[in-house]
Amino acid sequence: MIERREALPEVLTPPPARRGMTRERRAQVRGLLFVSPWIVGLLAFVVFPIVYSVYISLTDYYGIGTPKFVGLKNFETLFSDPIALLAGLNTIGYAGAAVPLTLLVALLLAFAMNRKVREVAIYRTALYLPTLIPLFALAFVVIVLINPSTGPISSLLGAVGLGNRDLLSDPNLARWVIIAMAPLTAGNAAIIFLAGLNNIPGSLYEAARLDGANAIQQFMHVTLPLLSPAILFNLIVGISAGLEVFTQGYVMTGGGPNNATLYYLLFIYQNAFSYNRFGYASAAALVLFLVGLVLAAIVYQISKRFVNYDAAA
Repeated sequence: MIERREALPEVLTPPPARRGMTRERRAQVRGLLFVSPWIVGLLAFVVFPIVYSVYISLTDYYGIGTPKFVGLKNFETLFSDPIALLAGLNTIGYAGAAVPLTLLVALLLAFAMNRKVREVAIYRTALYLPTLIPLFALAFVVIVLINPSTGPISSLLGAVGLGNRDLLSDPNLARWVIIAMAPLTAGNAAIIFLAGLNNIPGSLYEAARLDGANAIQQFMHVTLPLLSPAILFNLIVGISAGLEVFTQGYVMTGGGPNNATLYYLLFIYQNAFSYNRFGYASAAALVLFLVGLVLAAIVYQISKRFVNYDAAA
């Protein structure tokens, strides 16, 4: 008798598991891929220009040929240049007057846009609209308005006995005309203030009224503390914009009369593209960059005494 044995099924050994990326690692890679265009843009359009500008500032370069390394000579020339000093003083004077004026107008606009009226959307659009107009277009409009021959503002000045004066030909008046244009760009700051006002609980004003606080006391003890983060943000942005004033002086006066509206950025532009002194202009631009950083740091440190983040939260 032949004994039949059935073959047992062969036990298959599973292949070794492949060690792939973990879920967290795959999420990190996907996130890196999403932000890589931004990183490339940052390196190409921010980091590289800054590094190259630092290099050019240490050279004598006129746009043609190989830059010649001169060390800190451009900076020494800059700090002893009376025109550069005048341009810096003009810029500081403009920022010192235009920034507070713009913030004040922006705050008033924010209060106006915060009114609970039926046509509030129309009012907000009308008050914000000038901000959408490019600065060079606003500059041309102002030139037409103050034209000594046909401008309505000049005619109005003549009607009140001040005479039809060419405001842009007088150094002092030209400065104030450009400063007076600053509030035309207050719309962005007004929107920031409006957002801050909308975040203030109405119950705080009600409690202040029950305690006998009048409108001024409510503003000083409720509105300002809760609005202080927005004030800090608009102040830093305003200082940056004030230091970078360029279009008004370039379009309206070309830096005149007698360099009264020669602002620092216009001074850099002239040296770079009118005189082809790219190394010198890069040194001046680097100084402006550092001054802006220092001022922003100083404002931020001082703000710790009055900015109330806990109340804003």
